Amino acid sequence: MAAELIKIHPKNPEGRKINHVVETLKRGGIIVYPTDTIYGIGCDLMNRKSIERLCQIIDVKPQKLDLSFICNDLSHISTYVRKIDTPIFKILKKSLPGPYTFILESSSKVPKILGVNKKTVGIRIPDHAIPLEIVRQLGNPLITSSIKDDDVIKIYTTDPEEIFEDFKHLVEVVIDGGPGGNIPSSVIDCTGDKVVVIRKGLGEVEQFQ
Repeated sequence: MAAELIKIHPKNPEGRKINHVVETLKRGGIIVYPTDTIYGIGCDLMNRKSIERLCQIIDVKPQKLDLSFICNDLSHISTYVRKIDTPIFKILKKSLPGPYTFILESSSKVPKILGVNKKTVGIRIPDHAIPLEIVRQLGNPLITSSIKDDDVIKIYTTDPEEIFEDFKHLVEVVIDGGPGGNIPSSVIDCTGDKVVVIRKGLGEVEQFQ
C-alpha cells in the first residue's frame, strides 16, 4: 500500500492533518517531514518495532544507530540527556529552536528505549512549525535521520514530490511542507571539556569555536 502525500502549511500547520500524522506514528508508522534544514525520515521514539523498520529503510544496524531526536522544547530534552551544565544550557537556550544538532550524554532512559547502549544522543529542536507540532501532540520525540539522494552532486533531495516517489512504498506518510533545503544542520559536540563543531552545516558556528 502506497504512502499518503499530505500537504501541510509550513507556518500554520492544520490541526486535523497534524493529528492524522500523529495517529499514524502512534500506530507504528514512519513519516517523512520537513525541518528548518533538510527533509527527515522518522518515527515515534517509543516504538521499538518502528525504530527497527527505520533502521532497515536507511540501511543502518541498530548497534550503529547515530540518529537524532526531534524534541519540541528544552524541558523535553531533560528526560533523554544527563544533567546539562549551566554553560551548555545557555548555549542550547540561545541556539534553539534552530538548525543545530547538539551531541549530549544520554540518560539511562535512552538505552532502555533503543535496546542498545548509546552513551550519547543527538538532540534537535528545529525552527519549523510542522515537526514541532507533531512532537508536541505525540508527546514523545521523533527519532530521525536525513533524507539523502543517490546523486553525488545533489546529496539532499529538496522536492517533496520527488521524495514521495522514492519513499512511497517504504513509509506511511510523506508530508509536503514545501521545498526543503539542501544544507544539513550543524553538529555540535557538547560531551567533552570543550564544545566542538563536528559538522559545519546551516547556522552560525563561530559562537561555538
